[in-house]
Amino acid sequence: MNLFLVGDLDKYMLPCSTKKYLGFDCMGCGIQRSLALIYEGEFIAAFKMYPGIYGLLLLTIFIILNIFVKFKYSTKIITITAAITVATIIISYIIKITTH
Repeated sequence: MNLFLVGDLDKYMLPCSTKKYLGFDCMGCGIQRSLALIYEGEFIAAFKMYPGIYGLLLLTIFIILNIFVKFKYSTKIITITAAITVATIIISYIIKITTH
């Protein structure tokens, strides 16, 4: 059983300055809620909330792991994973702002 529920975590999340002052979502809107959903085991909901979340997690884990264990093609792996993740974030953001 989880210590916190997603609803409990909402009070600890940082507000989006772009949304607050300019009135529209930024490319990072949804990351915190998506991580909270992953924490709760809601993996599909986390992807729907922020499609780039799994690429970001994979990239972060690989970079941290690469600090301790050096991989032969780590630069290429990081570059390709980062490019795919950034493309996913940009495409999902464009879809989000054009459909809402």
